[in-house]
Amino acid sequence: MNPNDPKLIKNVALFGHQGSGKTTLAETMLFEAGAISRRGSVEDRNTVSDYNAIEQDRGNSLFSTLMHLNWRDHKINLIDTPGFDDFVGEIHTALKVVDTVVMVLNAQYGVEVGTELIWENTQDAHKPTLFAINQLDTDKSDFDRTLEQLTERFGKQVITIQYPINEGAGFNKIVDVLRMTMYEFGPDGGKPEKKPIPSSETARAAALHNALVEAAAEHDEGLMERYFDKGTLDEEELQKGLRLAVRNADFFPVFCVSARHNMGSGRLMGFIHDICPSSADMDPARLLGGSSVKPDPKGEPLAFVFKTVNEAHLGEMSFFKVYSGTLKPGMDLQNVRKGHSERFNQLFVINGKQREAVDHLVAGDLGATVKLKDTHTNDSLSPKGKELAIQPIVFPEPRIRIALETINKGDEDKLANGLHQLTEEDPTYRVEHSAELRQTIVHGQGELHLNILRQRLEDRFKVAVQFTTPRIPYRETITRSSKADYRHKKQTGGAGQFAEVHMLVEPYEEGMPAPAGMSVRDVHEINLDWGGKLVFNWCIVGGAIDAKFSTAIMKGIMSKLEDGPLTGSYVRDVRVSVFDGKMHPVDSNDMAFKTASAMAFREAFRNAAPRLLEPIFQLTVKTPVEMSGDVMSDLQTRRAQIFGMDNDGHYQIIEARIPLAELHKYSSTLRSLTQGRAKDSIAFLEYAPVPQEIQAQIASSHKEVLEEV
Repeated sequence: MNPNDPKLIKNVALFGHQGSGKTTLAETMLFEAGAISRRGSVEDRNTVSDYNAIEQDRGNSLFSTLMHLNWRDHKINLIDTPGFDDFVGEIHTALKVVDTVVMVLNAQYGVEVGTELIWENTQDAHKPTLFAINQLDTDKSDFDRTLEQLTERFGKQVITIQYPINEGAGFNKIVDVLRMTMYEFGPDGGKPEKKPIPSSETARAAALHNALVEAAAEHDEGLMERYFDKGTLDEEELQKGLRLAVRNADFFPVFCVSARHNMGSGRLMGFIHDICPSSADMDPARLLGGSSVKPDPKGEPLAFVFKTVNEAHLGEMSFFKVYSGTLKPGMDLQNVRKGHSERFNQLFVINGKQREAVDHLVAGDLGATVKLKDTHTNDSLSPKGKELAIQPIVFPEPRIRIALETINKGDEDKLANGLHQLTEEDPTYRVEHSAELRQTIVHGQGELHLNILRQRLEDRFKVAVQFTTPRIPYRETITRSSKADYRHKKQTGGAGQFAEVHMLVEPYEEGMPAPAGMSVRDVHEINLDWGGKLVFNWCIVGGAIDAKFSTAIMKGIMSKLEDGPLTGSYVRDVRVSVFDGKMHPVDSNDMAFKTASAMAFREAFRNAAPRLLEPIFQLTVKTPVEMSGDVMSDLQTRRAQIFGMDNDGHYQIIEARIPLAELHKYSSTLRSLTQGRAKDSIAFLEYAPVPQEIQAQIASSHKEVLEEV
């Protein structure tokens, strides 16, 4: 079925901690809906989702996978997502285009760290959310404990729709308090038999049903009045209230499933069909510029690319959501960001790696196309001249950095190509080709994230790489004034070279007075590419040096700013005043004065109490309260300065200033300290002086490297 009405399309993402059973649940939903003829398994490496070889080898989802199924008269698009926080970018892409989230939990372990971390993202996006408690057929299953944790962590809006009667190895019965019936499954699962609720469960079921009715009535004044008048709501009224509550993310229903034994998935899909919103039911999508767009199949065509994948034999595949209009093969649309035209030669609906060509896709639907010329994740495509652009996905900042280099010489081009493609597929990677540090540095979300990058480079692009410790972009400055002069004289037959320069160097501060006893004839303020300033004062009086040589003198100084005398780092925040010198009518030239000024600056800088500066970052750590002591103790060993603490429920927020040099692999250490329950983020703050003893070590190491060279 390829619907023409956006109200008949439901877009759903499966979220949850790794190992909660999302991929198995997706497989079961596809099977139950008849989209596949047999169910695969993660162990057998034959599921529709997790079709990538790396995922199959690891037994975990690492990339989001688009699928679809038909349930009754609706199309349901499913996106299966990774449970590792390292792949949070996949969560953000899914949240952008779905209208409902199904959070899958493992009944053996309750609310795990992945659940909590993903929950924050769903709440920020204000997405309707259902909870599916899975693996109720295991010996350690504990539904009541899991439900208690859900209520404790996520509030009283967590409302029970279903609960199990006989969880554990013999699990096969679910009480549904919305329909006030019991579902009993056969040995192979599938379609259950509907039975009356046992007398031993009628009181509990009735109490939960009343709580459900109250929750539904709360979101509509008319329903509340009927509830007060009748003491209950009929099925139609109840569904109306539930639709409002779910749509507004004020109500989070709880369902029971055994994905492995095909129990409960049909009822879950039935609730999605009956209650959960379509794109047409949600608020209109926001456009750049502040306006919005409704999912009208007759409107101007507008597609948004939320994911890009490069496949060896097919090229680049672009996954998109149609936000308005109807897309058809052969249609030309304009990339709003880049201004060029793109043709949709083919349209596909997707089930994992399987593609099915279709003749149209309407507003609200998800699909894919291939071989767009130059369109990538976060690009919008609309009719030429319309300039309709969906607000882009905001991806999280990286939390870890590593230097990367090829093992085999000559593989640099292959590495560059591989990194380019992989960062297009996953924008949470950042690649920095640092001329300053003479390293290629990759920024990512965690060690696993970076290790998967390395594996994909080796497997897919056939380039062997190794990780090394990234260097630190230090800066050099001075702390006191110093004067120096240098005479450059060279005679090699014929015309020689002669230049003499006298200069004063000072620490630069905004608003500082002119140098005492000097007449400043000209001032150049240069904002340096690497931060900070160089202020160059021309103070020559009486023609000791012709003004035409000032540019060469300034270039000589600039040459030393890029190779600081202390450690070879960039120099910043220095004022140089050239106040005297000598020249020769024949032998003086630009090259001579450039050399003389460079040597004079180096000498003056070394005598001006040079100081090494290091990048300082603001570190924010969100950790369970009971683990905050270990986190703070570790921070103290990293030269961190804690400047703020706050409580957020059962979490503590720690704010600290920390040198970049101390952040190497910090995210991995934090996860180890907190069993993966803490989360960190970093942001550049400023440059600050390095402690003297560390400065001495760094300068000494630099000197040894120069001597070896």
